[in-house]
Amino acid sequence: MLYRKTALRLAAPVAVLALALTACSGGDDEADAKSPATSRAKASPAAPKPSSGGAVKTGESATGVYEEDPGTVTYEILAKRVDVGTEAEAAQAVADPEKAAGLVPAVAHVTFTHKGGPALTGSPRVGDETTVWADGQRGSILIGAAEDAAGCEDPYDVESWKRGESHTFCETYLVPAGAKNVEVHWQEAEGEPYTWTFPNS
Repeated sequence: MLYRKTALRLAAPVAVLALALTACSGGDDEADAKSPATSRAKASPAAPKPSSGGAVKTGESATGVYEEDPGTVTYEILAKRVDVGTEAEAAQAVADPEKAAGLVPAVAHVTFTHKGGPALTGSPRVGDETTVWADGQRGSILIGAAEDAAGCEDPYDVESWKRGESHTFCETYLVPAGAKNVEVHWQEAEGEPYTWTFPNS
C-alpha cells in the first residue's frame, strides 16, 4: 500500500544528477535536486531468507555475497520500501523535462546487514547493485540522487562496517507513472537477481 508523505529529497540543491536512460531510450542528461512530495510502498518487518536469487516476499530478506575491497562479505539484504513521486517531480529533476514525460521518481530503500567476512575498511559498494524496475522493465537511474533522501545513508560516510551492523542505502530511478508494480532488484556477480515487488496503487 502506498502512503502520501513528504519524504523524498533527491539531493542537495547544488548537486548535479545524471539521468542514465535505459537501452530502449538511450542518452544522458543532467538533473538538479528538488524536494518533492512522495507516496510510499512499505514492507512489513524483515525475516531472514537465504536463497540463490528469484522472487522474495515483501518484508522478507535474502542472503547474498559481494566482493568488497577487503574481501568477500556475506550480507543479509532487505528491500524495505519504495518512495514513489509524481510526474511534476520527475520533470523538475532533469534538465530536459521532455525526457521525463510520463515518468515518476522511485526511491528504493534497501538495508544491508554485514553477516560474515572481513570488516570493511573503505566505502561499501554493495548498494551499487540495486536497481528499480516497473512492470518488468528497468527504470532510468538518477545517479547520486538518493543519498540525502530521508532514511538513506551515503555509502561514502560509512568508514568501517563490522559484522552485525546494518546500513540503509537508496537508489533513485525514473519509472512509468502508470506502472502497476514497482520492483527492487539486487544481484550478485552471477545468477538471478533477488526481486521484491511493491504494488504501485
